[in-house]
Amino acid sequence: MIIAFLGPPGSGKGTQGKRLSEHLKLPHIATGNILRDEVMNASSLGLQSKDIMDKGNLVPDHVASGIISDRINKPDCTEGFILDGFPRTIEQAKSFDTLIGKTNQKIDAVFYIDVSDAILIERLSERRICRRCGWNYHLIYAPSKNGDKCEKCGSEIYQRSDDKIETIKQRLKVYEEQTASLIYFYKQQQKLFNIRGESTIDRVFKEILEKIPGK
Repeated sequence: MIIAFLGPPGSGKGTQGKRLSEHLKLPHIATGNILRDEVMNASSLGLQSKDIMDKGNLVPDHVASGIISDRINKPDCTEGFILDGFPRTIEQAKSFDTLIGKTNQKIDAVFYIDVSDAILIERLSERRICRRCGWNYHLIYAPSKNGDKCEKCGSEIYQRSDDKIETIKQRLKVYEEQTASLIYFYKQQQKLFNIRGESTIDRVFKEILEKIPGK
């Protein structure tokens, strides 16, 4: 089974993708995490992508598609996978359909998590992340009990550069311009499922489980 999550930054794609990955026992592939790891490791891909991401823009289609192509060819993806943050443009979606079509595969479902801009800005601007383990915190709703240290591993928690207010606004603008058209693209294919993303994490997950085809 291949499932993709669509939605603006901060809509909860990563949280729900991880939960669904554990539930279905399929790998969770988050292109944003892969790129941030490359930036942290100062690889050639990371160096190319850092300035683009810091400004709230998307990496080129061929870069994103190349990352996914490499990742899904690994042995743990033979039974399927969960996509988080890909595709983000129509070109990426078409390229991906062609890629998996070579092995007679297809996307089974696309979950669009819908959240208002006001809530997204609040979620992202107050979000903090552990530098080591990647655990998420929120200064208002889920602060670390250890102040600026992670409860899980004790490392520093910090604000990502792309979670600052001006960058968030740019990310949302880019989403509307380039990614929102994918909603119509997958709706035409009858693969799109709308999910109300402003509810609790548990309720959102329950709604996703109820809409998985064949489950």
